[in-house]
Amino acid sequence: MDSERDPVRVVIVDDDQLVRMALRLVIDGEPDLTVVAEAADGNAAITVVDEQRPDVVLMDVRMPGLDGLGATRELLTRPAPPRVLMLTTFDSDDLVLGALRAGALGFVLKDTPPPRILDAVRAVADGSPVLSPAATARVIAAATGPQSSHARESSRRAARERLSALTDRERETARAIADGLGNPEIAQRLHISVATVKAHTGSLFSKLAVQNRVQIALLVRDAEE
Repeated sequence: MDSERDPVRVVIVDDDQLVRMALRLVIDGEPDLTVVAEAADGNAAITVVDEQRPDVVLMDVRMPGLDGLGATRELLTRPAPPRVLMLTTFDSDDLVLGALRAGALGFVLKDTPPPRILDAVRAVADGSPVLSPAATARVIAAATGPQSSHARESSRRAARERLSALTDRERETARAIADGLGNPEIAQRLHISVATVKAHTGSLFSKLAVQNRVQIALLVRDAEE
């Protein structure tokens, strides 16, 4: 990150005080990152984020009361919401996919080495999706694994209905995002400018009511199942 930029403002949300203390020590030891607040549950997280307007929220998934998925969904309804990085000891399919569908931009396990957690915070702050290797494997397995015909058809129908509002070029852009391409690669594939790619992506965010490229990719995958 550019050393001349203001430090990335981080809020830590976890019901374990020791985890919060450890994360604060790690994050505050970096000149380009700073912890501006902590919260012990989802409801407190919403209050703190509204007060502090952080860039990134490190959000535990499982907490008493409002959990991390519910808090993430609520936070992402705000104007200019923070980027959310889910942090948990669990890596089950439903948690990974639930977090990503809720709008989280990243998902890492709590046993991830501190340097990689710091890298994840920086990447998410810059708008880049982040998944731990274990979480990536879970997403791939869930996306390609068996599913009941009713559930699969329901997901496919809902996804296709949402995608039907797109223009042909927006649909091609969504397909390229689902293939994991960045803006320059999409521009090359579609023979358009990067600025046009960005315009199409902005339209996708608006028309599909999503917060990030991960959600676009999941929607395209659902439509094609």
